[in-house]
Amino acid sequence: MAYRKVCDAQGGPLVGEVLHCSGGLDLDWDLDKEELQEPGPSMDRMQMQHVDCQRSDPGPDPDPELMEPIQPSVSVSPHGRFERLQEDPNYISHFTRAPGHKGQRRLHCFLLRYFLAGVGLFVLGLLIGWFTHTPAVKPPVLPSDSSDLLEDLLKGITADKINALQRSFSSLSDDSEEARARYLYRQWVGLGLTDVRLSNHTVLLSLPGSTPNTITDRSSHQCFLPNGIPCDQRGPNDLPKQRFSYAAYSAVGSLQGEVVDIQYGSVDDLRRAKDNLNLTNQIAVVKLGQAPLLYKLSLLSELGFGGVLLYIDPCDTPPGRHTWHQAFRVTLNPGGNPAIAEVSREAGGSLTSLLVQPISAFLAKTLLSSPSAGQGDSCVPLAMPPNTERKKITLTVGNQLSYKKIYNVVGYLKGRRNPDRYVLVGSRHDSDQGGGASAIMNQLIAALTEQAKQGWVPDRTTVFCSWGGSALGNIGSYEWGKDNSVVLKSSAVAYVSLNSPVRGTETLRATASPTLLQLTSDIQRRQLLSCIRGGNCPGPNVSSLQLPGDVNFFANQLAVPTMEFAFEQTKAEEASSFLSEAQFSAELPETLDPLFKFHETIAKMTAEAILRLVNDPVLPFYPLDIALDVQNKLKEKSMVSQPLLSSASSLRDHAAFFQSETMRPANDPKERDPSHVRMLNDVLRDLEKSFIIPQTPPGVYRNLLYSLPGKTPQFSILRFSQEAVLHCNVTSKVVKHNSAEKEVLCRSTMNQSLSLILRAIRSAERLVCFGLDLFENYSNDV
Repeated sequence: MAYRKVCDAQGGPLVGEVLHCSGGLDLDWDLDKEELQEPGPSMDRMQMQHVDCQRSDPGPDPDPELMEPIQPSVSVSPHGRFERLQEDPNYISHFTRAPGHKGQRRLHCFLLRYFLAGVGLFVLGLLIGWFTHTPAVKPPVLPSDSSDLLEDLLKGITADKINALQRSFSSLSDDSEEARARYLYRQWVGLGLTDVRLSNHTVLLSLPGSTPNTITDRSSHQCFLPNGIPCDQRGPNDLPKQRFSYAAYSAVGSLQGEVVDIQYGSVDDLRRAKDNLNLTNQIAVVKLGQAPLLYKLSLLSELGFGGVLLYIDPCDTPPGRHTWHQAFRVTLNPGGNPAIAEVSREAGGSLTSLLVQPISAFLAKTLLSSPSAGQGDSCVPLAMPPNTERKKITLTVGNQLSYKKIYNVVGYLKGRRNPDRYVLVGSRHDSDQGGGASAIMNQLIAALTEQAKQGWVPDRTTVFCSWGGSALGNIGSYEWGKDNSVVLKSSAVAYVSLNSPVRGTETLRATASPTLLQLTSDIQRRQLLSCIRGGNCPGPNVSSLQLPGDVNFFANQLAVPTMEFAFEQTKAEEASSFLSEAQFSAELPETLDPLFKFHETIAKMTAEAILRLVNDPVLPFYPLDIALDVQNKLKEKSMVSQPLLSSASSLRDHAAFFQSETMRPANDPKERDPSHVRMLNDVLRDLEKSFIIPQTPPGVYRNLLYSLPGKTPQFSILRFSQEAVLHCNVTSKVVKHNSAEKEVLCRSTMNQSLSLILRAIRSAERLVCFGLDLFENYSNDV
């Protein structure tokens, strides 16, 4: 038997080859004399080293993405591996017949070898028997590619399943928040989430009093409920509706004053009212819209108003929305447990010194003596006619404060490679504002856990959250977020919101932070190809407007990239942009969407977003979109400096290059070194954190990347900085205390805002440059 050398051009292992070498077998190598005498390094590499030839059971094939290229070993022969030859008749044996006394020694050697061989076969039989009777754990069978996984995931989401889940959720005999939370806990455990937690917080809640709040016309002594019905004509079914109509955390008591029409409460509206009237302890009648409610109330308080009546102008409501006789609820809580706020202890639980009460448009028309009426294109906005005698009224607010428990349900679907990176999916389980969110959430959990049972393991961990106390100021999400803020700052990757997914059927609206605009637009465009309206579908409608709801804490405090899909009636127009601050008694999901097709569409779009966020090796974030958004908000060059424009341009150039570099590991599995990809994803995740500023006007996001509705895109703090200068002129006559210092402060507000924006842009650029350094330092190792 002879052996010869075979050259392996690739220097890699022979695939499928299994070597079995006898430990005591003496092999002679027929090497040419010229090879043995070859000088230099070849002789060194020809030295035979000990090799463990017996290979264990290979087991399941490892993931090819986790395998690094195997480099040729330095001990490999320069001419390749050896291969056994067939019998060579011309082979000349080097063995010589030994003398007679050596035959006995050879016999002993053969006996010893047979004995060892027998022992080896015995041990091998034991091992085979052990492995045969040991239950084999089959490796997870991964889908062939991500498109197959997405298709299978979406097939598991149907309107009928969501409808059944909603009926089960609505049929609970106990409608309390605790009962709903415990039901969701049991459901999530039953659906396959292995780690589900039910937590509670004792918080201060502002609830309606035992009797409805009232508005009384002092001249006619006519008493009205908030919806405009006379107090003496209310029926037995009116009391629950009127108890729903209040402003949570308003000041309480009674106030007598004159009605003052200030429209939307803008600075111009306030200036006109201030020039003509004494506003001290008067009662303002204000429309919702155009600016955050908390911002308006802060201006009214500074001007000396004592009370505020809020309403929605019929001209701002979408066609078909009948709000003429409907009052509503608002919350003055910016977020979290009000018992912790300093102002709460000073004001006895209220978050403002104003008595605030929402009223219907019908009652507003009566109090303003407005002749206007109608809806649609011919609608004339409500307003008090000139030279009209202003009514004197008594406003009575009797809200009550109570400490109660609110409940959060949080469940985890653990990731494999990056289990400490979280994609949060949030909904709410309020008894009156759910909008089918819990049913959609349960359907998503069911679909994703079903894929996990089939062998799919996500890269990152999905955290499903159902919040309590959302209607009164996102209390549950704020308290949980603050308790876990240290972990979330370094681990939260994105937040996908299901705050109120179906609150209408007219407009499909998608909202996302600039980082996720491209992903959100792609998902919306694909889903609209199979539109539920038979081809009459709107185009992609994606914006970065600040959102109400539980997304607030994660976008506003932690700068976690966020996205949300929702069907609604309201169009994204400036006047109607903040109408979502009004909480009407919610319609049942089966009334809004009898076939649950709109719910199915939202569920599928959300499922695709979750799958991309937890599965993509490189996060589907686009830093260039941030830079373009910044430049777009600085278009009005009259009030920005050249250094600011130059920094924005530099950020765009670096972000474009950085985004092109991130496509390398995103598209090429060979460049997905785990540590390198993890650092790259951390840079993408943290870009938005550069745009968090310390303080903003009430109701305005601290995250500069979210904007307020308007005709032209603009940083929200620049918009309110311009108003601040005008506001100083209005309030300077009212506020005598430190008026000189206040004027200086107001004049410097614009410069301070521009300085904050410049600092944020430069911080983001430094982070992008750090990301580019990752590629430069890594290129030599790839």
